[in-house]
Amino acid sequence: MNAPTPAIPERVRADVQSLWDYHDLHHELRPCDVGVGLGGHDLGVADHVVDLYRGGYFPLIVFTGANAPTTVERFPRGEAVHYRERALERGVPDSAIAVEPRATNTAENIEYTREFLAAKGIRCESMLLVSRPYQQRRAFATARKIWPEVKIVCSSQRLPLDEYVRLIGDVDRVINMLVGDTQRVELYAEKGFAIPQEVPPEVNEAYAHLVEAGYTTRLVHD
Repeated sequence: MNAPTPAIPERVRADVQSLWDYHDLHHELRPCDVGVGLGGHDLGVADHVVDLYRGGYFPLIVFTGANAPTTVERFPRGEAVHYRERALERGVPDSAIAVEPRATNTAENIEYTREFLAAKGIRCESMLLVSRPYQQRRAFATARKIWPEVKIVCSSQRLPLDEYVRLIGDVDRVINMLVGDTQRVELYAEKGFAIPQEVPPEVNEAYAHLVEAGYTTRLVHD
């Protein structure tokens, strides 16, 4: 019998929830030309793309992602390849799935997807961008910077924080990723990688508390 996933420590729960809520953009879903699933360690991204495809939100799926040190063991053939296999298992026709297997970061996800669609002659005026829940804001800011002429709707699996932690099975990983993505919102805008996003004082305060508590493994160090 598997041991239960450790719960979010009560001493940091409010701070973690604050970051979790901040990264959810609450975009209203609408039909788009293409659905783009951003690679990563979370197979729930592929599942959500499939659900949206079945809901008629887009006719074509692009899964994008190679590997990162955190995903190569789980997805040895590449993130996008495994996402495609998941979609096929769930009944999506192969003709509706494209794979972009080179991208190793979010900027490359967007840039290489744009290049792929252009090379195929596929017109894309709107994109439904699917990511991990805590990646929404950064993905949106990055896509707006790199591909400003395309209308972007962001979406993720609609899960409460504790349920997401349970599914991932690693509370420390989730908190560290939340902290890392929060840092990147301002840092990447400063570096010109993304458009600026407002960061409310309470989010900055929660971020500082979590860094002080030791959740620093996903921070970028210049």
